[in-house]
Amino acid sequence: MSDQNDAPSAPQNQPSAESYDASKLGKLEGLEAVRKKPGMYIGGTDERALHHCVSEVLDNSVDEHLAGHCKKIEVAIHVDGSISIRDDGRGIPVDIHPQYKIPGVEMVLTTLHSGGKYGQGGYKFSGGTHGVGAKCVNAVSEWFEVEVSRNGQIHHMTFERGKTTKKLEVIGKAKGTGTLITFKPDPEIFKETTVFKAETISRRLRELTFLNSGLEITFVDERPADPKPETYLYKDGVIEFVKQMNQGKNALHPKPVRIAKESHTQIDGKPAEIHLELVLQYNDSYNDLVLCYTNTIHNPDGGTHLSGFRSALTRAINQFAKANNILKEKDPQITGDDVREGLAAVISIKHSDPKFESQTKVKLLSPEVESIVGSAAYEGLMFYFESNTPVAKRIIEKSLMAARAREAARKARETIRKGALSGGGLPGKLADCSEKDPAVCELYIVEGDSAGGSAKQGRDRRYQAILPLRGKLINSEKAQLDKVLSNEEIRTLITAIGTGIGTGEDESAFNADKARYHRVIIMTDADVDGSHIRTLLLTFLYRQMKGIIERGYVYIAQPPLYKIKRKKREQYVDNDEQLNRILLELGAEDILISPAAAGSPPLAPAALDQIIEMLAALDKLGHGITRHGAGLAEYLDQQNQETHELPRYIARIREGNKESHQFLADDKARAAFMAANPDQPAATASAAPMVTRRVTIHEIFEANELTKLLKALAKAGLDISSFAPSAQPRYVFTENAATKNETKAELFSPLEIIGQIRANGRKGLSIQRYKGLGEMNPKQLYETTMDPDKRRLLKVNIADAAKADALFTLLMGDEVPPRRQFIEDNALNVQYLDV
Repeated sequence: MSDQNDAPSAPQNQPSAESYDASKLGKLEGLEAVRKKPGMYIGGTDERALHHCVSEVLDNSVDEHLAGHCKKIEVAIHVDGSISIRDDGRGIPVDIHPQYKIPGVEMVLTTLHSGGKYGQGGYKFSGGTHGVGAKCVNAVSEWFEVEVSRNGQIHHMTFERGKTTKKLEVIGKAKGTGTLITFKPDPEIFKETTVFKAETISRRLRELTFLNSGLEITFVDERPADPKPETYLYKDGVIEFVKQMNQGKNALHPKPVRIAKESHTQIDGKPAEIHLELVLQYNDSYNDLVLCYTNTIHNPDGGTHLSGFRSALTRAINQFAKANNILKEKDPQITGDDVREGLAAVISIKHSDPKFESQTKVKLLSPEVESIVGSAAYEGLMFYFESNTPVAKRIIEKSLMAARAREAARKARETIRKGALSGGGLPGKLADCSEKDPAVCELYIVEGDSAGGSAKQGRDRRYQAILPLRGKLINSEKAQLDKVLSNEEIRTLITAIGTGIGTGEDESAFNADKARYHRVIIMTDADVDGSHIRTLLLTFLYRQMKGIIERGYVYIAQPPLYKIKRKKREQYVDNDEQLNRILLELGAEDILISPAAAGSPPLAPAALDQIIEMLAALDKLGHGITRHGAGLAEYLDQQNQETHELPRYIARIREGNKESHQFLADDKARAAFMAANPDQPAATASAAPMVTRRVTIHEIFEANELTKLLKALAKAGLDISSFAPSAQPRYVFTENAATKNETKAELFSPLEIIGQIRANGRKGLSIQRYKGLGEMNPKQLYETTMDPDKRRLLKVNIADAAKADALFTLLMGDEVPPRRQFIEDNALNVQYLDV
């Protein structure tokens, strides 16, 4: 009800006094639309979208390979968070476009829906079809640079947030052809994170080399102190891909089945070309994995190529079984789910004019593909079965076993469902929450009754439910579903979550909409047993409740890694990065930093906090300099004293056993240096001269960020005129000023400030590595691991089904040697081992 004194509201249909005319219409110029609505072009602003940007640029290089012009791609993540992709293709055209009167490279990087993939003959097959990929990356980048080697010259152009900052210019002579693109994601767009994950990128690179036999890709992450380049090259392509998918499993037939077909058709009255490569191999596991690609782009949601293959596979196996009297009347009907049990397959389509569901190309929609794949797969499989009858019988027998197990599992599921209905519903060990809205309810799956008791006491009963599990779960990787469902802990888990289980054609038994909790949180100890239980849980959820993972309902609790103590201060620390920040905070307490000159006042506390933060960032970026043989202080002292601009390149000169280096300010300086300092072979008596002088040029991608930091440090009042250690003290570091415990230390360079503060932060500090949930009482458990305002949760996603499948099989499968090899290979990467 409204108050009687309220003014009467205007009638809903009464027109506004303000007129609506053309002046009220707006238009987004250039790439502004991408920055306003990034989700429409790159699928969002989260971590997945961040890595999609890499794929957009990378796919252009792969398109050059598909066109027969690129054999090698180089990818590097730099210390400042930027990334480079270089290829040896033809290079983006740099000549002036006859119609639009701008260089071709500028057009394809700034104008939406432009490029060489619209039927002008630039590409026959292409991952890019919308003409928005690289220019979208340009739009959402803080800065973006392109170098094109073409016609014997190196052409260079720069952008910031999609706008040109330096027009195309020639900066040197080129030895070959190709394109180099470097960009740094814009934190204004990617607010969640701008940090690239090396594992995600290397996985995609490996995938691309599988799908493109003969393509070599090298990758290096320069952020670690000791970068280790990786090279990917697979001569047998997709066949090797499928073999890797089956690592750790027993194959039913030693050689994968390969089916290839080229088709020519008409689409909307225009000729179209479709190439199919299908490789499959059965193993003795109980799960299937089929990966789909169109022009090397992964289609995680499948599409017409997947549906065509599935129907052909079911038809071929049933047809061959009936024709050879392998099926008996009493045998259950073999369904699509049954024939896919133990199947590993890759479907790779190259299509001259594909149609996708969206710009992110998660699903192929081209209708003509379904019949082409279906007919080719059916004919190829029937030919293979006729030629390899013993293998066909093994596959059919496995499908029959799957059908029988499916029937047994159906009965077991029905038993679970009836038991839940007749027995009052939820399992007794579940401490449920009072809230009934699944969107706010959380289920904590806790290891053991002890931790379960603490969690029950510490939880918020309104929306947090606790399910303690006793002992080890059954390994669902090694057992058929009917055996898995006989396990009491599994039955309890299924009943508590409420979705039922099922995969493939049997998904009618699974319904993610019935999930009683939209956060299922696995909370186990950070020891060997806890990791094992967590892996067993994830294995079961991945195999039988994949839908709740895909919806983002599954999380892993992240207990703190350390407990630190100093005097009365006690604090839990989540990770090493947070620990370093705390060391800086502690080290900066009760200190003064003053210029060493007599009578100089100390730096103001507010300015000092900023200076410490910026010096820490400076120190971190310094790895990008030292890996090229130069010292950070030496490099910083090359700054322009007025603008604080830093050199863009380091030239390394090797003469015999001696090495020297020289800093080059910009592109012009680099071109002049290269012209004056070519590699010089020495004249010898032999026919082949020996190179005695080798010159390499390294671009310092961190220069932009370092320059920003220098400007900010100067503005904050720090003397940065020199970073090299001086003969006389530059600063005085005072601890516990004006007390009887006052101590002083002389610092001879601004870079020594950070080291001194970290050392100060460790004084009197006790750092204990936190291991188990049982070490905390209910209150501590809630505050550190369950409180929504303080806890850290790791969301489980299926970013790479192939890797997830392979890892589960490796760690949970029957094959011992591969698991032993995995442990041996990763043993040195373990930082903390609980034994």
